[in-house]
Amino acid sequence: MEKKLQEVSAQEKREARFQTWLSAQGVKFQSPEAEATYKAAITRFKNAVLMEKIPDRVPVFPLGTFMQGHLYGVTTYESMYDYPKLLSAHKRFLQDYKPDYYGSPAFIGSGKILEILDLKQYRWPGHGVSEKSGYQCVEGEYMTPEDYDALIDDPSDFWLRSWMPRVFGALEPLKEIFPFPNLWEIVGVSGQMIPFGIPPVQNALKALIDAGNEAMAWIQQIMGFEMEARGMGFPTAIGGAAKAPYDILADTLRGTRGMMMDLYRRPEKILKALERITPLYIKQGVGMATFAGNPVVFIPLHKGADGFMSDEQFRTFYWPSLKALILGLANEGCVPFLFCEGGYNTRLQYLTELPKGSCFWIFDRTDMTKAKELLGRTLCIGGNVPAGMILTGTAEEVKGYCKNLIDVAGKGGGYIMAFGTAMDEGKPETIHAMIDFTKEYGVYK
Repeated sequence: MEKKLQEVSAQEKREARFQTWLSAQGVKFQSPEAEATYKAAITRFKNAVLMEKIPDRVPVFPLGTFMQGHLYGVTTYESMYDYPKLLSAHKRFLQDYKPDYYGSPAFIGSGKILEILDLKQYRWPGHGVSEKSGYQCVEGEYMTPEDYDALIDDPSDFWLRSWMPRVFGALEPLKEIFPFPNLWEIVGVSGQMIPFGIPPVQNALKALIDAGNEAMAWIQQIMGFEMEARGMGFPTAIGGAAKAPYDILADTLRGTRGMMMDLYRRPEKILKALERITPLYIKQGVGMATFAGNPVVFIPLHKGADGFMSDEQFRTFYWPSLKALILGLANEGCVPFLFCEGGYNTRLQYLTELPKGSCFWIFDRTDMTKAKELLGRTLCIGGNVPAGMILTGTAEEVKGYCKNLIDVAGKGGGYIMAFGTAMDEGKPETIHAMIDFTKEYGVYK
């Protein structure tokens, strides 16, 4: 009985979040038609993902990172440094291509902020790579094997005094400050403040202030676009974001090589760390979705893809914390959006453990026939339009590929048309073909 009550509560929370999303508070629609288009897109999304009703047609969501800028001659460097140029390209994309949903340009980020903080973990346009290139991760062990205990004991303290000083050059002096739990009584206040009198620490704080000022200038322009896009009739299909707990360790902290070594040398530490940080990313996803008034929480998946680890390792280290993240978000009424980069063919069986309509999955290089057979009655699936076909194929080839996806994966609902990856570039005729053909052919009668 208790479990049933919890499920009802989660459904009520989810419905309330969808109603908030539909209400579009603060949005000034350009016309009654724009408002109707906006609400129809959300209803279409809801019906596809929750699998309670068959939508009117297959939703289409062409997720791009630098793609929108590329289509209109805006370089990746300009996308990160010239905010008006970036937002103009995104607006033109909505006007010209008319997708059901847009991906927020906020996910590109500001190159100016990265510069101020001197980010070491990535190269970005004009900083380590060409002004026409996308991001490149700089693999490294930004958490040492000896840091596991510090992470498990106090993640926030570890992030502030260990990880951030290693990853941001401008914040390296923060390693000198004292742990904040030491500040427990009047006699401790004066001594606790000593590091903040050291010039390098003050410079680090100044860098944070400068980054904050730039962030305010950036987000004001981003939010102006967001409200205008919604007023045009386009909802965003991403409200918040979180990350698979294992990927936090394997991407953000230990790096690929370090994590692979830890699977054999420190399995107990990995499991303790995953248990410790999983609630933090549930909280992050819920908080962002609540702030945005949009229930969808984007979760990119990396190191659990086919070939990164054995099935036994996936079952032991990757899946339990990912499943806990998904269920934790769903229990708060959010809709996890799992973005599976690479192949997930050997992982599909695990997804059958998830409750009906609890989340949706966009696949890259996964057998969609097999995915539909296993998940077609319980989970919405999507994606699988190859980046290579979009960039080098013809419009007719794209239409044929999309027709097969709709016929197979879209049968009976529960499918979203999307690229298999977030695109940095695009070709007008093939993107138009994917969007326009889906709207024409993917109708449920």
